[in-house]
Order: sequence, then C-alpha cells, then structure tokens
Amino acid sequence: PPAAFRGLNLADPRSRFRGFAFGGGTMRIYAIGDIHGQLALLKAAHARIAQDDAAHGGGGVIVHVGDLLDRGPDSRGVVDHLMQGQAEGRPWIVLRGNHDRFLPRFARQPDWIDAGLSSGEHWLDHPGLGAAETLTSYGIDFDGDHDRTHAEVLRLVPEAHLRWLETLPLWHLTPQALFVHAGIRPGVDLSRQTEHDLVWIRKGFLDDSTDHGPLVVHGHTVVDEVTHYGNRLAIDTGAAYGGPLSAVVFDAEGLHLLGADGRMPVVSP
Repeated sequence: PPAAFRGLNLADPRSRFRGFAFGGGTMRIYAIGDIHGQLALLKAAHARIAQDDAAHGGGGVIVHVGDLLDRGPDSRGVVDHLMQGQAEGRPWIVLRGNHDRFLPRFARQPDWIDAGLSSGEHWLDHPGLGAAETLTSYGIDFDGDHDRTHAEVLRLVPEAHLRWLETLPLWHLTPQALFVHAGIRPGVDLSRQTEHDLVWIRKGFLDDSTDHGPLVVHGHTVVDEVTHYGNRLAIDTGAAYGGPLSAVVFDAEGLHLLGADGRMPVVSP
C-alpha cells in the first residue's frame, strides 16, 4: 500500500480493510460536506442522493465528513436525523469533526479547552464557534454562566446523543478515497495519525502536493466550490455561513458533484 497506509495489515482478519484493493472497486459512494446544524440542507442533500442512487441501480453508501454541530439553527435535529437513519439501517457513515467534540467534552469536562483553538478560548466563550446555536437547539439559553449551562446540558441533552458523538469514527477508507474531516499529516501512517490532526489540520496538509495513495476527501476548510487538488478533494462549501451543502458521488462513471440539475463532473488539475 502507499506510504500513508503502511503499518496496516490488510490481510489480518481483524482488519476493517480486509478485501479492499487500492485503486480498484466500482462501489458507489457519496460524500457530504460540513453540515453545521443545517438540517434542511442535509435533508435536501439526502434527497438528491436518493434520486441519483435510484437512477443508477441503488446500493450507494453516504459518508458525512463531520462538523454536524454549531453555528446553524438545528444541531439537535441533525443528530436526531442521522442517528435515526443509522438505526433504520441506512448505509450512512458519519465521521467526527472538531465541532462534534465540543458538546460532549463540555458535558464530561466542563473546563476543557480544545488545543486546536489558537485563541485559547472556551467553546462557550468563543464568539465564532456557534455554541449558543447548538445549545438553543436543545432548549438551553446560554447566559454566560458556565456552571448553570453545564447543569442544563446534563439535564436536556440526551445521553445517547453524547455517546454517539463521542464514538463517531475519525476516518473511512474505501477503494476510491480516504474520507476524513480535516485531512491527514503527510507521510505519517494512517494507523499513527493523531485525532488532533484528523479533525484540525490545515498547515502541512493543504499546502502539500504529496500523492497520499487514495484521494483524501475532506471538509473543515471552506472553499467557494468543490475543488479537486490532485491529491485531495475539498467539499466544505460553507453551509455554516449561508453557502450550499455540497454532495459528491464516486462510482464507475467517475467523480461528480450532485447539483439541482443532476451530475456535474469534478475535474482534477
């Protein structure tokens, strides 16, 4: 396997990668960018995908690249929707983004500050993180009092939501691509990637042209439109800030963006 994946024993029967072949496969897989509490946009993306999948024979899998929470109006609704879909057996993979750590970590460790925040501010106090919107979606009015808010989180946020967010996977590997929230540390085995890099990395990944083996599909860093950089595909088009929630599809026909009018090819440089 490519350098980034050395150290994973693909022949090990305990490995989730057994039977996968790099560069091969014709499975249909969809990917959705950062959601950030935009439930209506998520449902619309799922509807576009369902229509496309049905038109191409069905059997597709959807990967959500994380950042389900914060900034948008209905983080709780997004979690409910995704949990329900998985419980019903829908083929939905949901990855963990940096924003998906804030709420459960606050519930467990109310003084925790994410090392990825250069400001050093708490999730509740950072004006741009969108904590207030997430809390509002759970019926909690944040008034600046951390202790009261913590008590309300424990009372009003379902424990099942916290456990689900805490146990979301950090990446998903398919024959077509490696799906991850923020990116990877180039040259580091996948088995040795840190959670911090997988959910936070920008410098050292966005400016790197290394062939990682599989294409790395990621969100986290907003782009004006879905963009193929040769070794990575950026799909966060700013749903958190009024932009669209983009969805792409990989299958035997290639890589396409799913728009309102159907498929549009995504061309590599």
